[in-house]
Amino acid sequence: MASIKDVAAEAGVSVATVSRVLNDHPSVSADARTRVLAAVEALGYRPNAVARSLRTDQTRTLGLVISDVMNPYFTELARSVEEEARALGYSVIIGNADERPDLQDHHVRTLLDRRIDGLLVSPTDGGSPLMLDAARAGTPMVFVDRWIPGVDVPVVRADGRAAVQDLVAHLHRLGHRRLAIIAGPAATTTGSERVEAFREALGACGIDLPDVYIGQGDFQAESGRRVTEGFLDLPEPPEVVFAADNLMALGALDAVRARGLRVPDDIALAAFDDIPWFVHTDPPITAIAQPTGELGRAAVRALVDRIEGRAPRSVTLPARLVVRRSCGEDGHNGENSARNRSQS
Repeated sequence: MASIKDVAAEAGVSVATVSRVLNDHPSVSADARTRVLAAVEALGYRPNAVARSLRTDQTRTLGLVISDVMNPYFTELARSVEEEARALGYSVIIGNADERPDLQDHHVRTLLDRRIDGLLVSPTDGGSPLMLDAARAGTPMVFVDRWIPGVDVPVVRADGRAAVQDLVAHLHRLGHRRLAIIAGPAATTTGSERVEAFREALGACGIDLPDVYIGQGDFQAESGRRVTEGFLDLPEPPEVVFAADNLMALGALDAVRARGLRVPDDIALAAFDDIPWFVHTDPPITAIAQPTGELGRAAVRALVDRIEGRAPRSVTLPARLVVRRSCGEDGHNGENSARNRSQS
């Protein structure tokens, strides 16, 4: 394997000049730069990333801690983060928290020990002292999808309130009045926010949300199954179950089918966090879609701005309702949002 000395000999310059070229130092002449880059290409030289990080105090590496790698939403988010980071000259190390605060903090601590340049986190809860300490210490950090209130860190997320309003108005037009929700963990911002948005949207339609129609889930499929079984056992079951994430929606679908019931003939089903699988279920599931790829890319750009000395900013993008056929939309097979349908 070629060394930096080999490159210097091939280009006819000093090792220091090669180092300046590789670090994009402006003092190098155009001719020397051209010869060094040609020598690098000819010899197949690859700089030692560890040694470079010791000299520049940068590793060109970002850390990403996601809530659940098995959730297709976070899988897509991680992919967009990796693609954008690579385009900007950074690598990404991913840690899967599996919706566990202790595992989340383990990954955060490990990534910080490895001297990453910055950290992207989708927090599993709002009470991590480690995250607060890291932010106070000046660690470049961005929250994506979820955030911790009171921590002064840029947040990149989707606003689902308008889409939830669209969903409830859509269900109301279809004649549904008994609507229930499988909520995510109250300790997460997305868990509490989606319940509140659902309650407000129901109120705007003159519909109450009884406590028995609020089931506590944990963003995992098994909780969606368990909560839905409880709804089906009620003396007056809901007409619609709205799952606050995609995995809980799949668990709800399993529970309905296990009873020998059909969606939407016996009970309707809608979900937050659209995923590609939903078009392949029978019937296809009406869902709220987040701009996942855009969120991942925006989060990386915000973090790199912070690392490279520019002022980062929080970003909020709109979610949208995708209407399919799981709520009784007879004959509907389009993919447009309910908002667009109402304006057409």
